Amino acid sequence: MSKNVVILGGKESGVGAAILALKQGFEVFVSDAGQLTQDYLNELNDHGIKFEQGKHSIDQIMQACVVVKSPGIPDSAKIVKLIRQADIEIISEIEFAYRAVAEESKILAITGSNGKTTTTMWCKHILDNANIDAVMCGNIGHSFSRAVAEKKANVYVVEVSSFQLDDIVDFCPDIAILTNITPDHLDRYDYNFDNYIAAKFKIVKNQKEHHAFIYNADDEVINNYLATINTNMQQYTFSLNSDKRTTAYTSDELIHFKTRENKLTMVIKDLGIAGLHNVQNAMAAGISSQLLNVDSAALRNSLSTFSNVEHRMEKVKTYEGVTFINDSKATNVNSVWYALESIDTSIVWLVGGVDKGNDYELLKPLVIDKVGAIICIGSENSKIKNEFKGLVQHIVEIPDMNIAVTHAFDISEPNGVVLLSPACASFDFYKNYEDRGHQFSRAAIRVRRKSERV
Repeated sequence: MSKNVVILGGKESGVGAAILALKQGFEVFVSDAGQLTQDYLNELNDHGIKFEQGKHSIDQIMQACVVVKSPGIPDSAKIVKLIRQADIEIISEIEFAYRAVAEESKILAITGSNGKTTTTMWCKHILDNANIDAVMCGNIGHSFSRAVAEKKANVYVVEVSSFQLDDIVDFCPDIAILTNITPDHLDRYDYNFDNYIAAKFKIVKNQKEHHAFIYNADDEVINNYLATINTNMQQYTFSLNSDKRTTAYTSDELIHFKTRENKLTMVIKDLGIAGLHNVQNAMAAGISSQLLNVDSAALRNSLSTFSNVEHRMEKVKTYEGVTFINDSKATNVNSVWYALESIDTSIVWLVGGVDKGNDYELLKPLVIDKVGAIICIGSENSKIKNEFKGLVQHIVEIPDMNIAVTHAFDISEPNGVVLLSPACASFDFYKNYEDRGHQFSRAAIRVRRKSERV
């Protein structure tokens, strides 16, 4: 049988998969229709991995025994259709990594429309404090494949997106967390919410009786879909309501955990980060940690000492009474809802980017109540302006981040907030949401009152 593995895409997931494939003894070829960055070019050259950029060589690709597809490449891509027509197996990068460690390590996988990054990092923080050998990877930091190639760990804490789940075959986490499901990435799923829901639920499609599924019992979308599928895994739930039937729940300003024989109660205000959505994230992380036998003392300490995630409601600075908050990771409407809901003062809202089929109706009551001005920072602003016209007096387009942040500061009310919470993807003017967040933070740090500007 052919030992040729073709990797479609030469970014983090693709290069990580290529390195893992090489380590496993495959003949590896990386093909990217775009241009590779210098860092990834250097890595491929250093490992002696064959690659091409700016094209797809069909004849060479068709020699593969398996094709590993990077998550950013949709099924509608011409090359993907040709590979499927040739009956060559196409798998996702997380599937490829999973096959390499499925029998040796535990997999804790986290997905959801919102909160998955915070929950993933919180899980890793807890396991570290409990001295459990764990590696964090996936849709955050290093790819799952790169992590596997670099180290065999006892536990892989893997953040997974719907795109990464699209092409799994056997991928089956020992513990799966689903934080919530709200409309997102609908442009990828034919603007059909049901398709997106089904993609998220692939995280449990291979689970058996001895696996665990942790999910948000307050999420109507999850509950409705769960009722339509056959499940036999162990189910654990969390809720913001005083529902003692759930594994973790809240009452009287307390969080209660009761996973199997492990029980813990702690004060909500003792959590390391604030906000109702972070109470949910804490409950999900706490349940998974109890299932991995983290003792109550280590769990309590870890829930209290975890600090906020970069680009997620990150307070950059307060200057002249105005607080600048970097929420660049808020790339959908529901994430922005949490951001607006958590702020109690007047907001200048920086929003926009590449629209993913957003419905802004959910935000309108909060915008009316809290937002004094909107600054559109993306390439597609007409929809935002039309949706909020008449609800906010001041709506302007300023695509330059430095100018946008300075203008936001100038028009902010005393003790107000300048909030970057885009509700959109970042690939119009930025490399990614991190780049967008860093540019906002740098601009905020440089802000001065008008009298001090040169």
